[in-house]
Amino acid sequence: MKTNLTSQISLNRVSPRYYRPENAFELSALTRFEKIPTEIYESGEEGSKHIAEEIAQAIRNKQRDGRFCILALAGGNSPRNVYSELVRMHKEEKLSFRNVVVFNLYEYYPLAPDAINSNLNSLKEMLLDHVDIDKQNIFSPDGTIAKDAIIEYCRLYEQRIESFGGIDAALLGIGRVGNIAFNEPGSRINSVTRLILLDTDSRNDAAHTFGNIESTPVSSITMGISTILSAKRIYLMAWGENKAKMIKECVEGNVTDTIPASYLQTHNHARIYVDLSSASNLTRIQRPWLVTSCDWNDKLIRSAIVWLCSIVKKPILKLTNKDYNENGLSELLALYGSAYNVNIKIFNDFQHTITGWPGGKPNADDTHRPERAKPYPKRVIIFSPHPDDDVISMGGTLRRLVEQKHEVHVAYQTSGNIAVGDEEVIRFLHFINGFNQLFDNGENAIINEKYSEIRKFLKEKKEGDMDSRDILTLKGLIRRGEARIACTFNNIPLTRCHFLDMPFYETGKIQKNPISEADVEIILKLIREVKPHQIFVAGDLADPHGTHKVCTDAVFAAIDIEKEEGAKWLKDCRIWMYRGAWAEWEIENIEMAVPISPEELRAKRNSILKHQSQMESAPFLGNDERLFWQRSEDRNRATAALYDSLGLASYEAMEAFVEYVPL
Repeated sequence: MKTNLTSQISLNRVSPRYYRPENAFELSALTRFEKIPTEIYESGEEGSKHIAEEIAQAIRNKQRDGRFCILALAGGNSPRNVYSELVRMHKEEKLSFRNVVVFNLYEYYPLAPDAINSNLNSLKEMLLDHVDIDKQNIFSPDGTIAKDAIIEYCRLYEQRIESFGGIDAALLGIGRVGNIAFNEPGSRINSVTRLILLDTDSRNDAAHTFGNIESTPVSSITMGISTILSAKRIYLMAWGENKAKMIKECVEGNVTDTIPASYLQTHNHARIYVDLSSASNLTRIQRPWLVTSCDWNDKLIRSAIVWLCSIVKKPILKLTNKDYNENGLSELLALYGSAYNVNIKIFNDFQHTITGWPGGKPNADDTHRPERAKPYPKRVIIFSPHPDDDVISMGGTLRRLVEQKHEVHVAYQTSGNIAVGDEEVIRFLHFINGFNQLFDNGENAIINEKYSEIRKFLKEKKEGDMDSRDILTLKGLIRRGEARIACTFNNIPLTRCHFLDMPFYETGKIQKNPISEADVEIILKLIREVKPHQIFVAGDLADPHGTHKVCTDAVFAAIDIEKEEGAKWLKDCRIWMYRGAWAEWEIENIEMAVPISPEELRAKRNSILKHQSQMESAPFLGNDERLFWQRSEDRNRATAALYDSLGLASYEAMEAFVEYVPL
């Protein structure tokens, strides 16, 4: 069973020669804008393995010389696969950590003595508890020390690093605001280990660990920029498209305290390790025509033309030969003969992505339509990772499919229970208790017992405590009810409203289990029953919590199994990927754009508002202060505005989709 097919999605089919040049001359040309050596891998797993091999070799070299290997290690998700590979090498290849000394790069402050969400515990869970490192060789800032002892404590932490001869290798991730460790924007290049206040973005990121922003510490004791730069080697990793913007700033921007990671440009042995997704904003990947001759394909030409339109502030059909020649795109003129020929081709390509018939228009010529006319009506499954992603991401298209008489099923893949605040549970407890009082004289013993039990639990609940199974069930029930109301509002029969409750999600914690056969089997059962002509799945792989990726991997795994078994229904099925509240498809990748009228956009907003528990009090709104309906509308309007700026039809809003073709 293939459980990581989303990692093989390469929307732009980047030519390997852009990230694996054949010689030093080509490398020099491609990387002319890059100020730090940057290694690009096709996947995070491949890059992580390479880093782990280098670290393992450094450990072995030190062992051979009878010396300690001093490592500064980060927590978080970025190094998780590196640590997994090191653990594997320890167990299978006898890599010993007896000569390794670890310094934790940062620790949250303040922490309770029994806090389970510390960064040190994260390192133990991922690496330290699974190898033979001497526990006396593990050093970490202490998140529980008294406030008046912090300055001296930090001085001694620096002194201890120096006593071991300095750091041999520092393993870093990059934060949303360009921070390394918790050196926030404004950190000086000469900063050392110190207490630092976390900015809002960093706290929101940390809230994924602590459950909510209120429980997240306001500060951190972090190794300073100067301390990190004193390491003999520095590895900075970034995996996934949500890191792409900061990687470009770090690698191609100026050295500035507003992007602390840019200080790595001053280090002779710092290296950046990224996958294609996180490298997607680097010039050689995003705008290769600026650094080399290109392997032109339709999507790259689209990308170049959209970029050119933004540079010269013109719609497509007004671009001239002069515009192409002055902006590094003369190759296209050589290929097509004139600007006019390129313009017409790309304009028509974009025009053919627009359709008001997302399920295909019956009895119409579908030669240039994104979806085929037949069969009609179609059976459609919309897979929604959480119980509101369907309406947030494609609420307008969903309503259009229903109105055009297709058989629409919505499959809610997870319960979404951890995204419900405790106050929502209390509100519903008050309701059911009041119902009991009004209609049963308060005599229903089960309601009375559960009401008291759950109220007591919530009152005594401490920071970091997991919810009881009863509370998680109630939170899931709240989200089910909201999803049913939204389906009814959109005229979808409740018999076509499927709650899959995939097991990987039901940990009660933010950290979920890996995808399993049980998860895929649930998807298989549904698609074999419905035999859809269309499947819509979440392609929003920038989802910071990772749930979307796992849910989509499960769908793709099920489709792959059906393909291997030669399922006949799959030959007449198309799979479309939507994006949610986190990002939108780049316009060069859009293959179906569904216009939304002002009335339809208002109906979509009302669909989203049916999910009341996900409004202001939702625990995981993220760094964006806008509510989900606001993000969704802004995103849809921005897509329509972009089409308009290119000289195409002007609409109120648009929802965009990319087709997935099973590998």
